[in-house]
Amino acid sequence: MRLFTRNFRPLTRRVFGVIGVIIKYGCIAHCTFEYVADIVVCSGSSMEPTLFTNNVLLTEHISPRLQKIKRGDIIVAKSPTDPRQFVCKRVTGIAGDRVKNGFYSEIQIPPGHVWLEGDNRGNSTDSRSYGPVPAGLIRSRAILRVWPPQDACLLTKPEEE
Repeated sequence: MRLFTRNFRPLTRRVFGVIGVIIKYGCIAHCTFEYVADIVVCSGSSMEPTLFTNNVLLTEHISPRLQKIKRGDIIVAKSPTDPRQFVCKRVTGIAGDRVKNGFYSEIQIPPGHVWLEGDNRGNSTDSRSYGPVPAGLIRSRAILRVWPPQDACLLTKPEEE
C-alpha cells in the first residue's frame, strides 16, 4: 500500500497543478471577456451595408462603463423588448438631442438614454419602434471587424475637432 501511495503523490501533485493553471487562465479569460473586450458574431440585416450576418466584431466594454458613448458609435446592447437577445445598432442620438420619430413628431432624448438605429432603415427594429434606450443596456462598443479577413476594418471614427 505504501508503494502505491508513494507513486501516486507525484501524479496527484501534477494533476492538481494542471487544474490550478486551468482555473487561473479561466478566471483571466472570464474577466477579460466580461470587463475589457469581447468577440461578437453578427446576425440579421439591420446594419447592412456596414455589417452583414456572420461578421465577427471585436468590441470593448470600457466606453459604456465610463459613459463615453458618442453619436456614430456602433454598440451592442440588450434588446429593450427581449432581454435574452442582444442588438447591434448605431447611436444616432444622445441625451438632450432632438430626433425625428416619424414624419411629424420629434422627441427629446431624456438623460441616461440613447437613440439607436440600424443602418438598414427599411429593415431595422430600433428606437423608431421602441423609443429611447437606457444607456445601462449598452454592453459594448464595436471597434474592429475581424471576419471575414478581406473586410477587416476599424469601425470607429476619429475624434471630430
